[in-house]
Amino acid sequence: MELRVRKIPINESEVLEIRCHKITDDVQEIISFVKSRQGQLSTEHDGQKVEIPIVDVFYAESVDNRLFIYTAKESYEIKLKLYELEDMLQGKTFIRIQKGMLLNLMKVKSIKPALSGRYTALLKNNEEVVISRKYVADMKKALKGGDDK
Repeated sequence: MELRVRKIPINESEVLEIRCHKITDDVQEIISFVKSRQGQLSTEHDGQKVEIPIVDVFYAESVDNRLFIYTAKESYEIKLKLYELEDMLQGKTFIRIQKGMLLNLMKVKSIKPALSGRYTALLKNNEEVVISRKYVADMKKALKGGDDK
């Protein structure tokens, strides 16, 4: 696959065009990446293409080498690895809370201590997720605003 990048004048609209014979998994992954940078994730659900705004995602979880994102009422499988999604969401309101899970802090209703140094986050859809003790410090730092030590 050839890649071309052309600089254009500031008064022209930016366009990203993909020309392909067939939409393969590789092409779909590129499309998903670009859309996620624009604030949405692409996937298929019940045989139809679906665009999920990142702001609607409560958390993402990796299970058996498959990645699922969860909204208030639905779950979707997306064709990315957790670390790829984490890279895409960097600078947004997502933090890692377990080895295989990212959490959207904007969807948290409350957080309370649990056993063995862990915490439990109650989400706005009344679902609970566990924050493993390895990631508690990162969570506290994110909630305080980041860089202050």
